Amino acid sequence: MTRKIPVHPAGAPIPAGPYNPAIIAGDFVYVSGQGPLKPGTRDIVPGGIREQTRQVLENITAILAAAGCTMADVVKVGAHLADIKDFAAYNEIYAEYFPQPYPARTTVQSVLPGPFTVEIDVVALRPSQEK
Repeated sequence: MTRKIPVHPAGAPIPAGPYNPAIIAGDFVYVSGQGPLKPGTRDIVPGGIREQTRQVLENITAILAAAGCTMADVVKVGAHLADIKDFAAYNEIYAEYFPQPYPARTTVQSVLPGPFTVEIDVVALRPSQEK
């Protein structure tokens, strides 16, 4: 039986509903969709797609670190853009956070809450726990 271990990093954005920022299950970490919220709050970072994408990826970086992972461990990304016309600007910031080989990715236009321009979820493969 696989245990589910919730991940609640200090200072992470406060979830807006009944979910965890991430769950460790077996060899994987599943990070819930993250919006452009300032750490420790429910306040949206000001700015457009670049600023919001950067904040989302910083939030994901912190959550992964709390689970013992880095962005290099990410194997799958799901991204939702409020306006697909923002794809090039989103992709520019995204490329700063993921080393090669890049993870598999899906990017779609979606209806997002409030003034969110982007929401991203990821799945990461945990580094071997053997020593």
